[in-house]
Amino acid sequence: MSEGGIASPALVRFHRDLARGGVGLTTVAYCAVSEAGRTFPNQLWLRPESRERLRELTDAVHAEGGAASLQLGHAGFFSKVRGPGGRVPRGPSFTFNAYGTASALPFARSMTARDIEAVIDDFGRAAETAVEIGFDALEVHLGHGYLLSQFLSPATSRRRARFGGSLENRMRLPLAVLERVRAAAGRDVAIVVKTNLSDGFRGGLEIDEAVEVARAIEATGMADALIPSGGFTSRTPFFLLRGGRPLREMAAAQPEMLSRLGMNVLGSVIVRPYAFEEAFFMPLARQVRAAVRMPVGLLGGLVSRENVREARVEGFDFVVLGRALIADRDFVVRLQRGEIERTRCDACNRCVAEMDRGGVRCVLDGPRPS
Repeated sequence: MSEGGIASPALVRFHRDLARGGVGLTTVAYCAVSEAGRTFPNQLWLRPESRERLRELTDAVHAEGGAASLQLGHAGFFSKVRGPGGRVPRGPSFTFNAYGTASALPFARSMTARDIEAVIDDFGRAAETAVEIGFDALEVHLGHGYLLSQFLSPATSRRRARFGGSLENRMRLPLAVLERVRAAAGRDVAIVVKTNLSDGFRGGLEIDEAVEVARAIEATGMADALIPSGGFTSRTPFFLLRGGRPLREMAAAQPEMLSRLGMNVLGSVIVRPYAFEEAFFMPLARQVRAAVRMPVGLLGGLVSRENVREARVEGFDFVVLGRALIADRDFVVRLQRGEIERTRCDACNRCVAEMDRGGVRCVLDGPRPS
């Protein structure tokens, strides 16, 4: 819903409808902080040309009594686009970039000290712009295998010295970004941080280090809330989702022939299966909740009134909903009215394929309008 990196009227309506449906804070995700930070060409990218439509979005959400958050991210090596001047994707270390093979970008380079400083500046400028546009909160993305997650994960950060090795060093860039975002946003805008509980594969970030990351974020005093999540987009993409694997639909939706071929041939290997369970991140998130005093939200497989109640009993301050709201944008208000007890979402995950077919939608709504 952001062709050319600009929010579409459909994206504005989508978030307006969520606010109308009772959501307290709707998050516009994922927004690249720079041209080089995009995962794919039509990804939302915060720049002067994108301001007007995003202002329409925040105004529409506010008119419905809701608040709006913008998720700020950088793709790092997980990208199929070139940066300014035709530069190939860059990350913490030189690495193979399977995602970029269809775009002749199969390898990513290691970031220089100048690159790292530029990324910190990009996050700061993006935060300042987002506040001017009217966003009430900013979500700094430290998870899911994007750049800041790549620096945190021992599997992808093979640097030495200041930004690699020990967890303290691996946290240096994410915490520097967080500090810059807070300085740019001021104290009247909430800063939310999305972190990984686990990368979902051996050798990646695990819960013991995830707890230390949460403690370090709290110690800075720069963040207002944490959203513990999980998974690594380039290696364990459905660790975050669980449930169905619509490989055929995902392959058919790929715009490049090579990507379609790769998904058809290797999809069952690349996209590992994970059985769906309600509140599936609860066991790990509970450990983060116990380790910090700052507000923490629960994410992952929350589909019913009982799930929300359980989250509150466990001490979580808020819940984070995804597919339940794709299936039922008025899910919250219908819970409040007592009209339903759970979402109609069955975790088929075909909404993932729909993202590449004109924008995210629930297939239970029937065929996509022509």
